[in-house]
Amino acid sequence: MSDKDTPPLTGKDLARKPRGFPDKRESLIHAQAGLVETITGVYRQWGFEALETSAFEYADALGKFLPDDDRPNAGVFAIQDDDEQWMSLRYDLTAPLARFVAEAGQSLGKPFRRYAAGPVWRNEKPGPGRFREFWQCDADTIGAPGYHADAEMIAMGAEALRAVGMAPGEFVIRVNTRRLLNGVLDGVGATSADTRLAILRALDKLDRLGAEGVADLLGAGRMDESGDYTKGAGLGASEVTRVLAFAQAGADTRAETLANLVKATGDTEEGKAGLVELEAIAKALEALGAPEGDVVIDPSVVRGLEYYTGPVYEAELLREVTGEDGKTYRIGSIGGGGRYDDLVARFTGETVPATGFSIGISRLAAAMQIMGETEKLDGPVVVLNFDKEDPTSALQLATELRRAGIRAEAYMGASGMRPQMKYADRRSSPAVVMVGEDELAKGTVTIKDLEMGALKAKAIKSNEEYREARPGQFEVPRAEMVEAIRKITEAQK
Repeated sequence: MSDKDTPPLTGKDLARKPRGFPDKRESLIHAQAGLVETITGVYRQWGFEALETSAFEYADALGKFLPDDDRPNAGVFAIQDDDEQWMSLRYDLTAPLARFVAEAGQSLGKPFRRYAAGPVWRNEKPGPGRFREFWQCDADTIGAPGYHADAEMIAMGAEALRAVGMAPGEFVIRVNTRRLLNGVLDGVGATSADTRLAILRALDKLDRLGAEGVADLLGAGRMDESGDYTKGAGLGASEVTRVLAFAQAGADTRAETLANLVKATGDTEEGKAGLVELEAIAKALEALGAPEGDVVIDPSVVRGLEYYTGPVYEAELLREVTGEDGKTYRIGSIGGGGRYDDLVARFTGETVPATGFSIGISRLAAAMQIMGETEKLDGPVVVLNFDKEDPTSALQLATELRRAGIRAEAYMGASGMRPQMKYADRRSSPAVVMVGEDELAKGTVTIKDLEMGALKAKAIKSNEEYREARPGQFEVPRAEMVEAIRKITEAQK
């Protein structure tokens, strides 16, 4: 049946959305906005300025996913303008920056230090944890060739992750450099592009397969548990040993790792140059006060080395979480960056030194949601409405709370007390306010602290005891309502 023969969708079948474009509710939106505010606050404190570019760029200016003439949507979402030029939704925040710098030319003072946050789009197959639309928060320095600029990006990225609540040992930023790995590849005689790519892909699996599995992939090949065979890089035994020694050179401190790398990289010019880069970064990290546990030199980091021209860094969340299936998971990569001195040259023909760091806001917010970090009772205080004919009292109380700077709403439905309490629970309300005939007569309000009530209720074994105790519930004069509610909301922050 052709598309023309397919009957149009009607009714409820029309209510659908494209795959890979998630809807977001209050808690995730709030968490994401908080992350952006905190991280960009760190970037500003380090002297970076904001820049906002359009969601659309000309497709041929994006570069990385440059569409074919006959396939303009390869990797990006593109439309043709009325002048027949193809425009694409940006796939990251760096390519638009390169265009901006090239367009501004000499009028833009350098170094130019900018930060940006916003959604990006990729026309890729969606899957678990892989979306077509997601948020990033970047910082970049354009026009600074020294490796102290790379170290600043790394140290600032670590400070941003600490600022959003990551404790020591819950994250790490791993640092490597393309030139160091190039020296190792040259030293083992890996001259062809295919062999070098096979080695990179093998090293990228070190955490998952271990040294033995990676050794197979560096050599003849490996058969996995399902029987699938992956052809290896074809290195000899001594070359495999040398590559593995390089990848496993990491130690407890950056200085110890560098000492190990001196032995593992050999005497190639690229290898020596790579060591100089990492030594300069390590020295600057020390000056910037970056803790050893936050930033490590890790020669096994290989992702992005085809894209970056020098140092590369990857931020990883180490905290483990338990999923609904009872299994333990590690979130993994939440950001990264590196040096990309060739990106502006696409427009100007001149190499412009550039380095940047990007934090995946959507991924980090989703990780925090999984870890329960977004489940705080930060919804509005709900004033229950017991008079369906005249809700004046509930409206007045909600107004009084809002004027005092407290997020509040009066219940607008027509249900009884139990459904109203369930509504407050669904809204993640920290408290509810109740005013019935008795309270009106006495000039009081009854307040229920929902978090305290839930905690106390866990220790109550019978319905009769629950009704008697009324956990978390108390009565105060109406004049003291605002202060009582404020204490509850501040205690739950």
